[in-house]
Amino acid sequence: MGKRSRNKPKKLASKLREVRFGLDIGQAEMAERLQRVEETVHPGMISRFEHGKLEPSLIVLLEYARLAGVSMESLVDDKLRLPK
Repeated sequence: MGKRSRNKPKKLASKLREVRFGLDIGQAEMAERLQRVEETVHPGMISRFEHGKLEPSLIVLLEYARLAGVSMESLVDDKLRLPK
């Protein structure tokens, strides 16, 4: 049997960009704030997250949600909008 890929949220990249814009910070500062997690996050990775070229790990998504004060569900569920 072939390897089956999982469904990916289509709006995740734009929501991650919206979180950063809402915090009014640049990519470098976002990467710095995400350093609380046990992964290395570089500023270039933020760009790749926001353009849908790289999907963040669950731990990084959790930290995005915490920084924004939203649930992870609101980030990954394409049917939900981020609260203002």
